[in-house]
Amino acid sequence: MDREHRLKRLRFRAWHRGVKEADLLIGGFFDAHSAGWDDSEIDLFEILMEEQDVDIMAWAMGTAAVPARYEGTIMNALKTLNYVPISK
Repeated sequence: MDREHRLKRLRFRAWHRGVKEADLLIGGFFDAHSAGWDDSEIDLFEILMEEQDVDIMAWAMGTAAVPARYEGTIMNALKTLNYVPISK
């Protein structure tokens, strides 16, 4: 599968998690960061998409410890939470 197809598939998965909060957090993160990912980061995000939304959100918000397999640039960027749109 080529890079463009992988990213298109991942974007759909990131924005269709089933819970609006997870869609905003994970989908917003994908839109903000995926263009700069290399193949290993795409691989890691594909694996991350298999995790439960509550776990991903807890890792991003710092309420649960991040498993060692996800530590690194993607998780550090996910933890910034500056990509989540907040409307008033």
